[in-house]
Amino acid sequence: MDVAMHLPLSIGQFLARGATVHTARSAVIDDPAIPGGPLPDATYGTLAARVAGLAALLDGLGVEPGQRVAVVAHNSARALELYYAVPATGRILVPINFRLARDEIGFIVRHSGARVLFHDPEVADTVAGLPVDHLVSLGRTPTRGVATTTVGRSPDEDSVATINYTSGTTAAPKGVRLTHRNLWLNAVTFALHFSMTERDVYLHTVPLFHANGWGIPYAAAALGIPQVMLRKVDGAEILRRVADHGVTLMGGAPAVLAAVLAAAETHRGAVPGRGRVRVMCGGAPPPPSVIARFVEVTGWEFAQVYGLTETGPLLTVNRMRPEHEGLPPARQAALLAGRTGAPVLGADLRIAADGEVLARGHGVCDGYWEQPETTEAALADGWLRTGDAGRLDADGYLTITDRKKDVIITGGENVSATEVENRLLGHPAVSDAAVIAVPDPRWGETVKAIVILTGEAAATEAELIAHCRAGLAHFKCPTSVDFAEALPRTVTGKIQKFILRAPYWSGQQRKVN
Repeated sequence: MDVAMHLPLSIGQFLARGATVHTARSAVIDDPAIPGGPLPDATYGTLAARVAGLAALLDGLGVEPGQRVAVVAHNSARALELYYAVPATGRILVPINFRLARDEIGFIVRHSGARVLFHDPEVADTVAGLPVDHLVSLGRTPTRGVATTTVGRSPDEDSVATINYTSGTTAAPKGVRLTHRNLWLNAVTFALHFSMTERDVYLHTVPLFHANGWGIPYAAAALGIPQVMLRKVDGAEILRRVADHGVTLMGGAPAVLAAVLAAAETHRGAVPGRGRVRVMCGGAPPPPSVIARFVEVTGWEFAQVYGLTETGPLLTVNRMRPEHEGLPPARQAALLAGRTGAPVLGADLRIAADGEVLARGHGVCDGYWEQPETTEAALADGWLRTGDAGRLDADGYLTITDRKKDVIITGGENVSATEVENRLLGHPAVSDAAVIAVPDPRWGETVKAIVILTGEAAATEAELIAHCRAGLAHFKCPTSVDFAEALPRTVTGKIQKFILRAPYWSGQQRKVN
C-alpha cells in the first residue's frame, strides 16, 4: 500500500468532523451543579475552539507529545474537553477515578509520570501537593492561548492515547495502554451496534474515567450528537434531563438503572422517553425480574454490554433481536440477563482449557504501562486473559459463570481483594483476613471481609470498616465483616475462597453478579 494513502486512525478526527459538519449544532450541555458554575452551552464549533485553546495551554506549559496529562474529575464540560484535547495533540491522557483516596491517586500520578494534573474543585484538598509540575483546577476556565505546532498533528495510530488504571489481582493498579487505533475502532463499533445517528442525544451517566466514558464521547462528536453532562447519578435528575433535552441514549452500571427505576416508580405522569431511550448496562447484569420491571415501568430499551478496560472496553453486546420482540416480557428479560452477548464486530473469543475467557481484537490493549512482565502474562500467545470464567453457546453468545481473578465488581467499579486484605492486615487486632464478593441487590456485588483476630485482641465490625475507609476509596471497603477462628487453606497455604463464597452464592447458577 502506498504509505501516502494511509491515513492513521486518530482520536482527533472525531471532533474535527463534528466541528466541520455540525458546526452550529449543540455539542455540550453542562451540569448546572458544577463548582464555579457551568460552562455556557457549546456548539461543536465552539467546542472545537475551546479544545484548541486547551491544547495551546498545554503548549504553554511545555507539555510535549508523549508526555502524560492526568485528570481527576466528575463529569463536566471542562473535563470532557481534556478527552479531546490531550490525545489529539499526541499527549497521553491519564483519567483517574475521583472516588480514590489521596495515596491511591498519588500512586497513579507517580507511576504514570504525569506532568500536569487537572482536578475537580471537590477533590482539591485530596490532590494538593501531589508530585506534578502543574496542578490546574477545573472549577474555572484556565487562561488559554492560540494553538501552536502540536494542534492538528496526527499521532501514529499505534501510539498510546490514554493510560487507564484498573484494579487487578494485585494491590497496585495497572495502567492499561490504549492506542489511538484501539479507541478509534471501539468508538465506531459502539456507534454501529447501538445504531447511533445525528438524531440521538447522549446523557453522560457513565463516568468519563471509566474507559474514557466507554468511548462514546468520540462517536458522539463525529456524528454531531448533543452531549448532556451529569455530575452525579440521581434518578429524578436523569428523568428530568430525558424530558428537557430529549435524551435517547445512556449507559451505566446496574446502580444507575436502580436509581432510574426508583424515580420512575414514583414519577407523576408518564415517564419521559418511553419508546425512545436506549440504555446500555455494563459492569454486572441485573436479575431478569429487575430488567422486566425496568422495561415495563420506563418503556426504555435495555441492552447489556460486557468488556474490560483492557478491551477498549466493548467486547460483547446483548441487545434484543427483532425475532424476540414478540416473546413475553419475562422471557425477553431472561434472554438479556442470562448472557453477556455475542462478540462485537472485530472481536474474537474462545474458552481456555481451564474455563477462562480469552479475547483478541481491535480493542485489546497493547499492554500495561511500565509493567512488561504483567503484559507478557496477560497477552501471551496473542490472546488477552480476561480473568473471567465462562462458556460460549453455539450461537456465539457468551455467559460469564465465575471470576478467576481475585477482583470484586461493585457498582461497576473494580476492587482488588488483595488491596483490601492488605489494609485489614494493617490493623493491630487482625492476624488474618480474606475478602470476597457477595451478592447485593443494588450494587450487583459488595465487599465482605472474613477476619481472624490476634490472640485476645478485640475489634468491632464498625471499627474495621472505619480503618479501611481511612486509607481506601469507600467503594473498596467492606460493607460487612464476619469473624472466624480459621480460614480454609490449601496445603500450600492459599486461602480457598470458593469455600468462603459458597454459602452466599448458594442456589445461583452463576458465581458472579
